[in-house]
Amino acid sequence: MSFDAPLLVFLAPAVALALGLGAWLGRGRRIRMARRWSPLLARTARARGGWAPAALGLVSLLAMLGLAGPRYGRKAITTQTRALSLVFAVDISRSMLAEDVAPNRLQRGVREARRLIQDLEGDRLGLIAFAGQSYILAPLTVDGGAIRMYLDALDPDMASSGGSNLKAVLAQGGELLAATTDAADRVLVVFTDGEAHDTLPEIVSQAEALKEAGVRLIMVAEGGAMPTRIPIRDSAGTLTEYKQDADGTVIQTQRRDDILRAVVEASEGSLVPSEVADQAGAVRDLVAAMKRSPSSETRTSDLVPRAWIPVLAAALLLLAYTLARPGPALVALAGLLLGVGRAQAQRPTEGSRALAAGDEERAAAEFLKEASKGTARDTAFYNAGSAALDAGRLDVARGALSQAAKSIDPGIRYRALYNLGVVGLLAAEADTSRAEEFLDEAADRLRQALMLEPSSARAKWNLELATRRKPPPPPAGGGGGGAPQSGGGGGQSQQPPTESKSQGLTQSQAEQILNSMDRRERETKAEQQRRLQTGSAGGVKDW
Repeated sequence: MSFDAPLLVFLAPAVALALGLGAWLGRGRRIRMARRWSPLLARTARARGGWAPAALGLVSLLAMLGLAGPRYGRKAITTQTRALSLVFAVDISRSMLAEDVAPNRLQRGVREARRLIQDLEGDRLGLIAFAGQSYILAPLTVDGGAIRMYLDALDPDMASSGGSNLKAVLAQGGELLAATTDAADRVLVVFTDGEAHDTLPEIVSQAEALKEAGVRLIMVAEGGAMPTRIPIRDSAGTLTEYKQDADGTVIQTQRRDDILRAVVEASEGSLVPSEVADQAGAVRDLVAAMKRSPSSETRTSDLVPRAWIPVLAAALLLLAYTLARPGPALVALAGLLLGVGRAQAQRPTEGSRALAAGDEERAAAEFLKEASKGTARDTAFYNAGSAALDAGRLDVARGALSQAAKSIDPGIRYRALYNLGVVGLLAAEADTSRAEEFLDEAADRLRQALMLEPSSARAKWNLELATRRKPPPPPAGGGGGGAPQSGGGGGQSQQPPTESKSQGLTQSQAEQILNSMDRRERETKAEQQRRLQTGSAGGVKDW
């Protein structure tokens, strides 16, 4: 249990004692004045109101406890909405890296999908990524934040096989939507350049199957109609080369409107052209008129306000005394109503109001003030960390969520650890020099979260993301700390080089290290290119 105003809890006994003592002194004075008038009146005054001091003291005690704002327990809050089922399918083949639209085809599709998620709040959303194969990244859920997180992680390197298999994604999207049992419309939105490497009859046949299953198909075209090259960039965004086929010829890619139109006609769906500036708005207008079914979402609210309990007890006690002694009790009842009127129930906190107004940074500061006052510290720290995370203040979020992660409440502790994992992932992106440190921290926090919620799909995905983003361990050096290596002549052993007495590197040593790293990076890229060329043997395209 916690209180919004703990100070009133400590003042409550003193106030109750003062009011009870005042009532007792007033009763004694009334009896003395009655005795001066007549002995009979004195006996009448002494016989009445004996319980008044105790009753008024107890009423004031309960009223003060109500004004202190007690909170305890949990409450399940169910929100009723009308939703449809919609699955995003995003093409992550290498042709989507073409930059004939800004910033490139893939990033434009991700940007439009993120905007759609904001417009479709409350609908059940899913996500599929596809290239040579199709992968379900998120089943249908009302958690739009999770879908946005998966969208941000999309990259062609996620796919185990290159190319674009439209038949596979249409089939898997239909299967995912077929799992829904409500009466709402089912929609599959595909972001692609249409450069499919399976045969057109197979794609058209699968599109017709979607129509028979009652799935509404919306194809969102990405890219330009003119051929363009596929740039290959390093981690810093520097152009290194252009995508080539097995023969060393630079690949030219273009949007395939003929395939996109054939798919749309076969499924009786809709096509959003690449030339449309607001593709998200076009899709939103298409789904606005579709049928939605009622759905409910249940969330748990911690530390539910319970001020009404002591206030109700005080009101009932005062009402009972009023019926027995109308005169003095009505005065006390008027005072209680005035006090409750000033309290105006338990208002939302300053942090909650700032968060509702969209000012996450001020909300974080207000929640931290609440935590410093000792008001529901765990919840306040969690709210402060989450608001700071939304505001991009990763340092503040890390500190507040670390405090919330110490909570004895497993629900708060899980959510705090999960958000700490998100903080680590974002910090690794912002500060690449400490990326490995932040990714290790994120993985550790997410593992702790999974110990509390082993079935959390979001925590599992983020842990996989943190693991994938960690750089590979450096290769073993040439001799330092290793066993002696065989020399080049006379059967002599060459001992490992000893550590130099100087604490720094000479310019030549630094240049050797940098050249070695550059050479190793080129070898790694060459190996990746050889694997891609091997995978494209037999005329199979990998873009």
